[in-house]
Amino acid sequence: MSADNLLSRLDKVKRTGQGKWSAQCPSHDDKGPSLSVSENDDGKILIHCFAGCSVHEVVGAVGLDLSDLFPPRPQDPAQVGKPERRPFPAADILRAVAFETMVVAMAGTALLAGQPMNAFDRDRLFIAVGRIQAALDAGGLRHG
Repeated sequence: MSADNLLSRLDKVKRTGQGKWSAQCPSHDDKGPSLSVSENDDGKILIHCFAGCSVHEVVGAVGLDLSDLFPPRPQDPAQVGKPERRPFPAADILRAVAFETMVVAMAGTALLAGQPMNAFDRDRLFIAVGRIQAALDAGGLRHG
């Protein structure tokens, strides 16, 4: 929502500067303009009633929600701010890799000892390999 939508619902609106206005507060019996409205470069709308009304009271009095004061969130993840470089703590990734590496080592030891691998063990080995690759991805590392 732009500030224009909010301003159109207010009385005695007066521009006080670039992206700034004053108006009568709709949530109390305002004799003069005690509401300050400003719109930031990022599209956020800031309001302040100098008589003490809360932001929730002000937006509610004009039929809006608090979320209306903020620009819509982008639906495309590529448009969201910088991605987190390491979404998981390194210690957690290392613990997961260590456990799955143990599964791979046990399977390898059994094969070297001549023990046949049953379907359950083979499936678990594939899961371990997949989890190790996922851990590398989570840590921001490429695997081949």
